[in-house]
Amino acid sequence: MLLWSLLVIFAAVTEQADSLTLVAPSSVFEGDSIVLKCQGEQNWKIQTMAYHKDNKELSVFKKVSDFLIQSAVLSDSGNYFCSTKGNIFSWHKRSNIVKIKVQELFQHPVLTASSFQPIEGGPVSLKCETQLSPQRLDVQLQFCFFRENQVLGSSWSSSPELQIPAMWSEDTGSYWCEAETVTHRIRKQSLQSQIHVQRIPISNVSLETRAPGGQVTEGQKLILLCSVTAGTGNVTFSWYREATGTSLGMKTQHSLSAELEIPAVKESDAGKYYCRADNGHESIQSKVVNIPVRIPVSRPVLTLRSPGAQTAVGNLLELHCEALRGSPPILYRFYHEDVTVGNSSAPSGGGAPFNLSLTAEHSGNYSCEADNGLGAQHSETVPVSISGPDGHRRDFTTAGVLWGLFGVLGFTGVALLLYSLFHKISGESSATNEPRAGCRLNPQEFTYSSPIPKMEELQPVYVNVGSVDVDVVYSQVWSIQQPESSANIRTLLENKDSQVIYSSVKKS
Repeated sequence: MLLWSLLVIFAAVTEQADSLTLVAPSSVFEGDSIVLKCQGEQNWKIQTMAYHKDNKELSVFKKVSDFLIQSAVLSDSGNYFCSTKGNIFSWHKRSNIVKIKVQELFQHPVLTASSFQPIEGGPVSLKCETQLSPQRLDVQLQFCFFRENQVLGSSWSSSPELQIPAMWSEDTGSYWCEAETVTHRIRKQSLQSQIHVQRIPISNVSLETRAPGGQVTEGQKLILLCSVTAGTGNVTFSWYREATGTSLGMKTQHSLSAELEIPAVKESDAGKYYCRADNGHESIQSKVVNIPVRIPVSRPVLTLRSPGAQTAVGNLLELHCEALRGSPPILYRFYHEDVTVGNSSAPSGGGAPFNLSLTAEHSGNYSCEADNGLGAQHSETVPVSISGPDGHRRDFTTAGVLWGLFGVLGFTGVALLLYSLFHKISGESSATNEPRAGCRLNPQEFTYSSPIPKMEELQPVYVNVGSVDVDVVYSQVWSIQQPESSANIRTLLENKDSQVIYSSVKKS
């Protein structure tokens, strides 16, 4: 009887063991949730429920419970089953074994570069390459790049590429990338790769000048440009004047050229210059460049030179214009009353003359202008008075004196005319009162009684004007013969073809 009872109990336990089942998802990818369900047992019969993986207990519950894996990883792959212990005779049940394989959502990324030994100063393109599972192509990924534990670029980005515009020697180091899902559940890192930046030595150092108008002018800005055709990394540029050998300035920068500015050039800055460039390999010097400094002309001075003591009509007058400062060649222009009368050049600097054959119209103000292409300068004006061919001045002052003398001499002429008329009247009166007999008049004593000659037959009489070295002006006096009656006086005065006499008057 006892044996029969035991057989019945074992048969019941075996039947119950066959009814315990582990339920698991059939397909699992990285990042998915895995829920394991142990089914086939009533709650009141269970004392404990346990879940196992590869014969290792994962978790034990006091009641019927599910087992959850929040985000599956590849290492979660294995053989799973569950077991229970009953509260009747402490029976033990075990479920079937379920094999779970977690599939890779995307491959581990691989870092690639356009060059792992780039030339310094050149660009490099980094790429984080991976591939999604064909069954999960809709999954979104983001990427990030690193160098020596430092994030490159703008941290995480949806683009798997990163462009580095220029690589320098200090950028040498270990690089890698990471890829992760947007939900941040799965993140994978690539292997580290070494990037070694190659530095190129300096070569072909040159120095050139840059100035307004293409020429170095006193007072203006000058730029000394030092450049190299090859060379990478931080380049140190320095400038020198050959005469002193001292450094004028120094700059270090990531470029193939650098500038040194002289705000205002002085005449003393003219000379020979050179520059040097160094990027850590070797310091290279440029060729020596001679820099002349052009000087604008100063205000010129106009001087007049004449071979004689006077500036007379017919003489040769030399106008000499000279600027005391100014780089050659210098062009001089000469002006008479602001009208150009000629020009002359001084190829080697200094002054320049201009000769002028004088005429009466050359009186007036003279000036000159100096120009060497850096700005023209005008001299002060110099007045010139021209003498006539016999030594008299052709200026306004002389003309005023001349008209004054004409007035004085005209008054003298009228006085002489009145005196002649009075003398004639007195003579006629004496002749009338003389006795008629024993006396005959001499015809030659009656000069004024002779008929008046025709006016066109009168000839002018000139008196000696003295030495040509004395400045003189002429006065004109009308001389007429005494008429027989006072009625003829007005007629003779009104006749403009009367005989004239010139007398000399010295100019004060």
